[in-house]
Amino acid sequence: MKKTKFLSAALFGMALSASAAYAEDITFAVVGPMTGQLATIGDQFKHGAQAAADAINAAGGVNGRQIKIDIEDDQCDPKQAVSVANRIVGNGVMFIDGHACSGSSIPASAVYAEAGALMMSPASSNPLMTDDAAKKGWSTIMRLYTRDDAQGAFIGPWIAKKYAGKNVVVLHDKSAYGQGVADAVKATMNAGGLKEVLYEGINSGEKDYSALVTKLKNLKADVVYFGGYHPEAGLILRQSAEQNFKYQLIMPDSIASPEFWQVAGPAGEGTMFVFPADPQARPEAKEAIEKIKAKGFVPEGFTLFSYATIQAFAEGIKRAGSDDPGKVAAALKDGKPISTVVGEVIFDEKGDLKNAKYDINQWHEGKYAPIKVD
Repeated sequence: MKKTKFLSAALFGMALSASAAYAEDITFAVVGPMTGQLATIGDQFKHGAQAAADAINAAGGVNGRQIKIDIEDDQCDPKQAVSVANRIVGNGVMFIDGHACSGSSIPASAVYAEAGALMMSPASSNPLMTDDAAKKGWSTIMRLYTRDDAQGAFIGPWIAKKYAGKNVVVLHDKSAYGQGVADAVKATMNAGGLKEVLYEGINSGEKDYSALVTKLKNLKADVVYFGGYHPEAGLILRQSAEQNFKYQLIMPDSIASPEFWQVAGPAGEGTMFVFPADPQARPEAKEAIEKIKAKGFVPEGFTLFSYATIQAFAEGIKRAGSDDPGKVAAALKDGKPISTVVGEVIFDEKGDLKNAKYDINQWHEGKYAPIKVD
């Protein structure tokens, strides 16, 4: 009888220890379009974040605490994003790797800021996200990615120089992301001396863009810059090919995904897009890439930026000696480089990356790679 009591007490003590250990875990939410047309971006977020958490946990965790990943789906819908954000902070999760679409990140950021949670987007590029946060004194809204105005400053002058005298069209999908980046490119292209022959918004989600293609054909468009996503880009190219009309399509970073080619097919040949200087080519990313590929996932697009966001959270907590989001954000903005799989990153006072660098990539036979630019 005494032995039984001893064993019961021991088991009870072990249960308490396990419960205490569980309580010491730290949860990072990962939010993006896990379903819907842009689910490929959500997959990239999810795989990148989990791979980072696995690597950090295997090395002892964050100050001895293990990272747990909570996956949330906002479908790149603003209302859904706000609902998800409220649920996350309601559950006491104070670190958010997300969101993806700027149209989701901007409204969700207000929820996180009010709760004092730290949101760091690995993909949202609209400047308003951090600019407005800075004006309102929200110190915990950051991004481990580049801004539309920086991307515009890179590609706009290049388009103006390379396609001087050509008929250039600027399109966007009316989203915070698509219109934001299109406007940034248009402004710098115009400043470089090249005026577009058409600037127009399209309706995303449509299946028939033949009227748009006819308009492009009548304008004798040589180049089309489209601020939008791969489903619409692929359809427009296919329907252009059906009318035997070819032009140079240039896109922002949203088509760094095999799904672009799945939609466009051979009509996507030669399509160019801007993306931060190839993170997969960095030696810091080699081990992470190998481990992610070993699990059957190709770490394209935003995968490594999501991985780096988790690394930044972990480093910030270590530097701050605390998991208080405000203190962590301040520690991440201290001007010291942070080692990540996308290289060393430094945040400015607004929470944006400093010194962003870009490549121009081009699709060829179903794959893309950086090209040399003059």
